Amino acid sequence: MRDLLADLSSGDEARAEAASQALAKFGDSAATALSDMLAHPNVDARWWAVRTLAALPTPRPERLLPALVDSAPAVRQCAALGLAKNPSEAATPHLVRALSDADALTAELAGHALVAIGPSAVPSLLDALKNSAQAARIQALRALAEIGDQRAISAMIAAATEDSAMLHYWAEKGLDKLGVNMVYLKP
Repeated sequence: MRDLLADLSSGDEARAEAASQALAKFGDSAATALSDMLAHPNVDARWWAVRTLAALPTPRPERLLPALVDSAPAVRQCAALGLAKNPSEAATPHLVRALSDADALTAELAGHALVAIGPSAVPSLLDALKNSAQAARIQALRALAEIGDQRAISAMIAAATEDSAMLHYWAEKGLDKLGVNMVYLKP
């Protein structure tokens, strides 16, 4: 396993990919070494560690949470994508914080992970819609629109009246999905 871990941080993408696939087959026995790699000084090594942790046969999403606050955007992106592929309710508060990430792709991928978590993320997303900066509010509303939970209807109606084209767009999408964005005219 030591050789595979060395390949993971070798800087050679082909070797790292082969090592990642081989390490994933070790399952939980590789998880500790991979988790230790999250502190590696090399960004690529940390990225490959996150990618491999997300690919374990029985992934434990909590192992990816430290990578959501990594100094490198690529590592944060990989962690958010891993959490989207392995949704966990326990990751909700971490992902909601990631909606405010300075890196727009990380924020978007965190939103996708929250959509994968589904209805249990709605209360946290509603809170983010109320209390976050504009970019995070847009991601929160996008996630709410994609989840399509009725608890978000009043927030979507309120967002549709705001002076933001993106909030208006996602509010309309969400309301359409829920079937409540119709105008009836009396004949």
